[in-house]
Amino acid sequence: MQEYIMAFLVGGAICIIGQLLMDLTNLTPAHVLVLFVVMGTVLGGLGWYQPLVELGGAGATVPLTGFGNSLAAGTLEGVDKYGFLGIFNGALSATASGLMAAIVFGFLMAVIFNPKG
Repeated sequence: MQEYIMAFLVGGAICIIGQLLMDLTNLTPAHVLVLFVVMGTVLGGLGWYQPLVELGGAGATVPLTGFGNSLAAGTLEGVDKYGFLGIFNGALSATASGLMAAIVFGFLMAVIFNPKG
């Protein structure tokens, strides 16, 4: 039960930060999206995001900061395994399933429902 509570609190805190950024600044949702991915990548690359993942579980891995963390982890792993070329294939390998799911489900929703043009 404690894992669920921590996931809720950590994920909720990330969402609150995003909402405050949109309410209190001139940042658009697209700006916040990019900022969260970049911050997750930077924090993951420095090794500072992993303690948040251990604390919040899915509350830290599901938001966009978790995607950035996956990019950083995949890149670091790819560099260790393949050298310089790992910069390119490491991030894609680590995030391929999430990207593919977004593409497939986005396509299916566009086929099933009538998307606005």
